[in-house]
Amino acid sequence: MECEAAQGWWVHLRRCAQCGHVGCCDTSPQQHASKHFAETGHPFIRSFEPGEDWFWNFRTEEMFAEGPELAPPLHHPRSQTVPGPRERVPRDWQNHVH
Repeated sequence: MECEAAQGWWVHLRRCAQCGHVGCCDTSPQQHASKHFAETGHPFIRSFEPGEDWFWNFRTEEMFAEGPELAPPLHHPRSQTVPGPRERVPRDWQNHVH
């Protein structure tokens, strides 16, 4: 959401298991999922990537294979590129990741 508002780009997307906020991962330039945790205290995220269903706890820095059942959608559209969106990803994107 924040990357879109700023016309930015992301590497991967993560979804807050508590409120549904979608933010970019810590590899992405702006790290919005971590910022969401810092601002709200919501500790659990789920990957928002197709084919990935793992959860992460920011407080304990633990990954979980299972978590609460979330309402759809469970991932971004399969047609969306990674990193994305294609038209905003710089050619040297790998030089901008964490």
